[in-house]
Amino acid sequence: MADKAPDARQSRTGDGWNSSLRSLFSLVMVAMLIAVSTILVGLDYNRSRNAAIADAEANMHGFMSRLVDRLGVLSGDTSALVSLVSSVANSFLVPPPERMNDKVAVLREGITRSPHIDGVYVGYPDGAFFQMVDLKQVAWRVALDAPRGAAIAVRSMEKDASGNPLQRVLFLDKDGTQFSERLVPPSGFDPRTRPWYRAAVNGKAAVSIGPYESATTETLEMTISQAHRGNPQIVIGADVVLDTITDFLARERLTAGSVSFILDAVGKPIIHSDRVMMRRIMAAKDKDGPIVQAESDPLIKSIRLNPPAPGKADFVEVGDRTYLVMVTPLESALLLSGNRAVVAAPLDELMADANRTLVQGLTISGAVVALAVLSSLVLAHLITKSLNQLTASANRLQDLDFTTPIDVSSHVSEISTLGGAMNRARDAIFTFALYVPRELVRKGIESGQFSGRAAWRQEVTALFTDIYDFTTLSEQHAPEEVVAMLSEYFDIFSEVVDAHDGTIIQFLGDSVFAMWNAPAADERHAENACRCALAVEARLQVFNDAQRKKGLPEFRTRFGIHTGTAVVGSVGAKERLQYTAMGDTVNVASRLEGMNKNYGTTIMASDAVVAQASDAITFRPLGTAQAKGRATALEIYEVVSARPVVEATPQQAPS
Repeated sequence: MADKAPDARQSRTGDGWNSSLRSLFSLVMVAMLIAVSTILVGLDYNRSRNAAIADAEANMHGFMSRLVDRLGVLSGDTSALVSLVSSVANSFLVPPPERMNDKVAVLREGITRSPHIDGVYVGYPDGAFFQMVDLKQVAWRVALDAPRGAAIAVRSMEKDASGNPLQRVLFLDKDGTQFSERLVPPSGFDPRTRPWYRAAVNGKAAVSIGPYESATTETLEMTISQAHRGNPQIVIGADVVLDTITDFLARERLTAGSVSFILDAVGKPIIHSDRVMMRRIMAAKDKDGPIVQAESDPLIKSIRLNPPAPGKADFVEVGDRTYLVMVTPLESALLLSGNRAVVAAPLDELMADANRTLVQGLTISGAVVALAVLSSLVLAHLITKSLNQLTASANRLQDLDFTTPIDVSSHVSEISTLGGAMNRARDAIFTFALYVPRELVRKGIESGQFSGRAAWRQEVTALFTDIYDFTTLSEQHAPEEVVAMLSEYFDIFSEVVDAHDGTIIQFLGDSVFAMWNAPAADERHAENACRCALAVEARLQVFNDAQRKKGLPEFRTRFGIHTGTAVVGSVGAKERLQYTAMGDTVNVASRLEGMNKNYGTTIMASDAVVAQASDAITFRPLGTAQAKGRATALEIYEVVSARPVVEATPQQAPS
């Protein structure tokens, strides 16, 4: 019988034997698993199981503690503001419009320091209403049609001298200075009918209402309200945004399948970590009333039937799956007081982590662990030494240090192959560092024209552009705005030029110099340049429409196109090269661009372009003109439109 080939494929090289990394790991891991499985048969799994449950219970206690702390912070900040207004701020004892400046000063200070407060308001026994909202939320800005620069809005519902209802909206900037006032039709809103007013009127302590979804911002909120000590029929309320609580529940999970939620006094969920369940809860609630669950959940049903003892983890069966559940009453904070927080983790997921931890721990025991450690040390010596050298070489490449060669020898064939690949990457990055932009380098490498400082004569089509009156535009706008607009403007050129097989040679301030037929050959270079100019012009119309909508200036761009012989190649220092074209062809293209303003045109081309592209492009003759710096006159044309591209049909083979 013929011998079978060994699993570890070995080959002789000048440095000794080589073997694939996969084969090495396979041999070692198989040996380790056989030995470890024999030893693990008699080990006590229950010890690991109990440790995993204890660790999960500790994490649940920590989760509940952090949740209570967050609720305490939200309650404390909001209650402090409401209590301050109700006990100290006597300016709120009179309805608006009296003492408006004092009211604004007190509430603005509080609302700017508490980002979780959506708005603060005051309801009066005669139906008057005063409200201040933070305009950071887009929904408030849209609802109130806030002007630009407004940071805070103040709404007041009052009565004019004739006793008719009057509603005003004031807008303040970030410094609290009023700069706009608007009268709006009365909405019929009566604060005395709202739950927050009815719950707190004639009372002495602060009360909480909710949670509910805000009708304006559609965020989950609660309200803390309290009667004014000077007049218990005046009620102060503040809306608290609960996004931090919902995000906290969704983010902090013991396992992938863990869930957490808050139940009200009758066991209905009001906040849930699962986004789908939260949407069901929100969809089923009344806009102004408490949230009601839209659809029963098996886990919640099981907790209702077999509620765990408060503050202790217990097991709950849900179908064929077991959950570790902890229920904690929320009593320390005003918000959500009287409700219960629940966290539940599937037992199988908890045990999966425990099993992995158990396997890792058991590998350090007994003789098999000693064998595994020895094997690991051998592999680490073979792998990490070479990998550390490759890492150091990669760091040098990141710093563009090409002086040190990448010379890594290893008995592992994959690492040797990786060393060769990094050497090739080093050469490519070195070439890339010499030439910019990236597309120019790519096309130059593909065409084989990049070979150091050299130049040659070649027919090309050059395109120059310029933005009309760009200097004035730059003076009228901040440099950051100009850079942002130019970046988007240049993105259009980069995409369209590349789509038409051209190459952008250089961005010159607000101008673009693009070229065809070099470095990559293009038989229809004149036609493609014209099509590119027309396509850019069309894209710029969309760009300028967007500029107008933003209140920004339009970019009126002129194009000049000329075809002729130019000196093409790489010039510059040996460590920094630039691929470019020079000569009369380039100069004429630049002059044609500037001559557009004399003829009221946008895209101007020479007769040399027309001679090569007239079958695909429509031109309008403009006569002859004298380009600056050129002895002979030019016949010039306006590029009007491009004819549709006709795909060539393949000829049938002879029968």
